[in-house]
Amino acid sequence: MLVIITIAVLVIVLLFLLYTLSTFNRFKRLKNAAEATLGQIRVAMKKRLDMISELVDSVKSYAKFEKETLQRITEMRSSVMKGDAREIGKIDGEIRRILGDIRVAVENYPELKTSENVKQLMDAIRSVEDEIARHRYTYNNIVQEYNTMREVIPSNIIASSFSFTKMDYLEFGELEKPSTGWEV
Repeated sequence: MLVIITIAVLVIVLLFLLYTLSTFNRFKRLKNAAEATLGQIRVAMKKRLDMISELVDSVKSYAKFEKETLQRITEMRSSVMKGDAREIGKIDGEIRRILGDIRVAVENYPELKTSENVKQLMDAIRSVEDEIARHRYTYNNIVQEYNTMREVIPSNIIASSFSFTKMDYLEFGELEKPSTGWEV
């Protein structure tokens, strides 16, 4: 009888250890996937900033862009690569504001609207915007699964035991795809 009880206890302990290991690994996989996706977002946002910089160069001869705008774009390029989800959301808001200023300049100068270089840059920026939206969707889905696992029983016990903290969603200023108003 003692042997049966010992074997039963060992089986239960082994199952518990396997479940703990499996759940721990799932948390790690989700966290790594979220970080990788956030990295893709950072790269796409840097690419967008590079294109905006080129666009500003194309537009600045027509419209007055302050040196401060160009400096801010340079600062955002470096901070976007270091930022967490919240900081990236703030940077995206600043980028949208700059893009709005550029859009106004393009609309005020018909020569810019017909410039092939400006058209190509606007199309490229739209493409990058779509890429960022796809990555943001993927990131937020991963974070949702991770955070749900943190909150439901019994995986929440493992999450708290191994200090898996809640992850932030990536929230941009607008939830739907922004209208660029650049259809030329």
